Amino acid sequence: MLHKEIPFLRIGLPLCAGIVTGLYIKPDTVFLVLSAVVITVGLIAGQYHNKYKPDLFYGFSITSSFFICGLLLYTYEKSSLSILRQEPSYFSCTLSDYPDKKENSYMLTVRLNSKLTNKREVTIKGSMILYHKKDSLVENLLPGDRLIVKCIPVEITNRGNPCEFDYRFYMENHGIKYYAFTDSQDIPYHYSPKQRRLVHKALIIRENIITMYKERGITGERLALVAAMTLGQKNMLDPEQKQNFIKAGVMHIMAVSGLHAVILSWFVFSLLFFLKRRFNKLRIIITLLALWAFAFVTGLTPSVLRATLMFSFLQAGNLMKRQVNGINSVLASAFVLILIRPSVIFDAGFLLSYSAVIYIICFYNDFYLMLQPRYLLLDKIWQSVVVTVVAQAGTLPLTIMLFNRFPTYFIFANLIIVPLSSLIIIIGCLVPMVFPVHFLSQFIATILNHLTGLTEFLTFQTASLPSSTIENVGMTTIECILLTGTIFLFCCSLFKKQSVALVYPLCVLLLFEVSVTVLDYTSGTRNELIVYNTQSSATIGIRTGRILNLYSDSLPALPEVTKHCATLGLKLKTGTLSNKPCYIKAGEKKILISKTLDKNILNEFIPDFVILTGARPGISKSLQPEQLPKTIIISSEAAAGYRIPLHLPISKTDSVHYIKKSGAYQKRI
Repeated sequence: MLHKEIPFLRIGLPLCAGIVTGLYIKPDTVFLVLSAVVITVGLIAGQYHNKYKPDLFYGFSITSSFFICGLLLYTYEKSSLSILRQEPSYFSCTLSDYPDKKENSYMLTVRLNSKLTNKREVTIKGSMILYHKKDSLVENLLPGDRLIVKCIPVEITNRGNPCEFDYRFYMENHGIKYYAFTDSQDIPYHYSPKQRRLVHKALIIRENIITMYKERGITGERLALVAAMTLGQKNMLDPEQKQNFIKAGVMHIMAVSGLHAVILSWFVFSLLFFLKRRFNKLRIIITLLALWAFAFVTGLTPSVLRATLMFSFLQAGNLMKRQVNGINSVLASAFVLILIRPSVIFDAGFLLSYSAVIYIICFYNDFYLMLQPRYLLLDKIWQSVVVTVVAQAGTLPLTIMLFNRFPTYFIFANLIIVPLSSLIIIIGCLVPMVFPVHFLSQFIATILNHLTGLTEFLTFQTASLPSSTIENVGMTTIECILLTGTIFLFCCSLFKKQSVALVYPLCVLLLFEVSVTVLDYTSGTRNELIVYNTQSSATIGIRTGRILNLYSDSLPALPEVTKHCATLGLKLKTGTLSNKPCYIKAGEKKILISKTLDKNILNEFIPDFVILTGARPGISKSLQPEQLPKTIIISSEAAAGYRIPLHLPISKTDSVHYIKKSGAYQKRI
């Protein structure tokens, strides 16, 4: 029985359901009172129910209580973020991490402590991103430093493009709702506190370890790779490096997570081989302490905390000499993280890591037993293949939905690069441990440098192979959920035939096919005008069914367009905009795309939609059209402060939409 073997599944599902429900509703007092009454009545009824029958009243009440807890936790987390006015204000804040160096500025993530006014100091909650003009002030700042900042908070918004990544939602889930631009004059006061928080000390230690790598001769791209693979510091990586690892299907070695926890714990556990039998508890405790020390020096990032907590729960049963259910231990660690930060269930890293681990626990052993090589080398290769395939099966739908691509050579890349990364992680941990012994740390660092170079070379070669990755493979959220269920049930049916009949995965597969068919049908009957919110050029799409006719002065199509087409399965046809007015008739609607606008153009075309392009669209001062267009759209090319002069009659049209201010424009036609 699942509810007995895996109790955290029974309490975790309603808790997560309540959190997801919090996306759509905000409970009021009446709802909470009614819920409390219903749950209380159910618990009381459960006390008098026949104990030899399934206690439906008690089960329903407990499930409902966890659902309400999830709803309340998520609602409180969101409401706890302070609302700030877009006006010049002084804030007392704490630097959360090292300044991130950008091309023209430094990005500072600060935790807001209070808002300073002439009369009083108001406590506020949440964090904010500061884009600070490059100067010597911020270069020496450390995590935990206190700052007084004068700035104008600007709320983080999305660009509004169809099927785009919800950046605002992502940042809010990390406690960040605002950003601001500052320079040296906007930070009048800063100081270093006597005592820093534990997480800030961890980040400082992590930076000191990177300095140790530098002093032992590891520099440039190899230093960036070592820092990412051993410490989880990915800010130093070049975009091209990241792309190579993504295309090769081994980007997971960059995130300090479950793989690193397994490698390090195995290494420490093997070193303590002499502690057996009655000293086995001590062996497990030392391994856990080493793992938590590693989590500390890597900056206590969410990914490594997730992996360390997961491994700790798995070993807790061994310490208590109890039979451990791996799934229950993993879900217990997830339960703790959800209680601390409910919105963690929406993080890509959380979903990917737990999906991979759950699939490995459920299906690795059964898959491995299908083939048992006689020779040790072949057995190790087979083990690596099984882990890679099972983990990839668990994360396949999420990978397609989140990253819009699928690596084709992931098995071969993992066979070679994961063992190399294991050596890099172990040797990377040894360098700071023996750093005071110069000749020994120098020798180890030299080995580390060469292994890193070999890893980078092999990754580049894999990513350069023909068809190394399948691009623009889109998927909606519903399709992702249904495909995940289909794969899981098929695996259960294949490896655990007695527990899951084949009819169940086939039913879910049928639902998946129905969802795809419905999406295709709705896409085939939808006609709309889309003006994308892009940074570099004006991009206009006119969709007729499953065909998207794109008009832009930027070729090839920008990522915003390819993501939209991949998710909905649209066929893209491109056309280039010129300096001359472009007149398009879509059904009964007339659309005009132009950099200039005068009376003759309007009277000749009489458009329903006017899309003005260019940094400052030219509008005739004597513009007096016979008939005003219904909608005027100012493309994202326009300067931030550009507005149609109010004295012109065209400014009084039914709708004027500024893409840069209000986001992408999408209208059915």
